[in-house]
Amino acid sequence: MAELVYRPVIGAALGLFKALDLKIDLKGAEHVPARGGAVLASNHISYLDFVFCGYAARPAKRLVRFMAKESVFRHKVSGPLMRAMKHIPVDRSQGAQAYQHALTALRSGEIVGVFPEATISESFTLKGFKNGAARLAQEAGVPLLPMAVWGTQRIWTKGRPRDFGRNHFPVTMRVGKPIQALQTAATDDLTTRLKERVQELLEAAQRAYPDKPRGPEDSWWLPRHLGGTAPAPSGA
Repeated sequence: MAELVYRPVIGAALGLFKALDLKIDLKGAEHVPARGGAVLASNHISYLDFVFCGYAARPAKRLVRFMAKESVFRHKVSGPLMRAMKHIPVDRSQGAQAYQHALTALRSGEIVGVFPEATISESFTLKGFKNGAARLAQEAGVPLLPMAVWGTQRIWTKGRPRDFGRNHFPVTMRVGKPIQALQTAATDDLTTRLKERVQELLEAAQRAYPDKPRGPEDSWWLPRHLGGTAPAPSGA
C-alpha cells in the first residue's frame, strides 16, 4: 500500500521540480545502498528537505521513511499521505515509541531518514546533532549515510514566505560514503564523526552552488560566514 501512494507522490514532486525549473545537482547517489537498512542523516534548512533527501535515493530505487514531528501527521492533507507512505511520527513526549518504530523499519531493510539537528537551522549552518541517528544505526547494525542539501532554503524555510515562483533556483545535494556504525564505538564519538562528515558535504555543496544573491536584499539565504545576512548561529 505504501508504495502505491509513495511513487505517485514522487511523481508529483518531480512535476513540481519541473514547474519551478529547479536546477538539481546531485552527486554521490551511488552511495545509497541498493538493498538493506541505512540511516540517512542530513542537515536541515528547509521544510522541503525531506523531498530532496528522498530524491537522492531515487537512482538506487529506494524509498526513504522519514522521522517527522507528530503534528505533521495530524494535518488533514499531509497526515494521510505521511501515514500511507510509512513515515514515522515523532512525539517528543513519547520518543521511545518513535525510536522503536524506526528500529523495526531499519531491521526490516528500510532506509530511515533523520535530521539530527531536530529542527530547521535558521542560520543555515549546522546546529548541534542529537545522537539518535547514531544510536539507531548502532542498534540496528546498519550504516549511517551522511548527506547535505543546499539551496532549498530559498524555496521555503522557517520565518520566510514560500517562493514557488519559476525562479530557476539551483538545489545542490551531496551524499557521502556510508559510515559503518560499529556497536563498540562510543555513540557520542560516532555522532561527532557524522556531524563532521555532513559539514564537509555541506561545504562541498556550497562551493559547487552556481548562484549568488541577486542584490543586497537577497542575501538573507547566505550564512554570515559566507557574506550573507542570515541570523548568526547564536541568535538563530
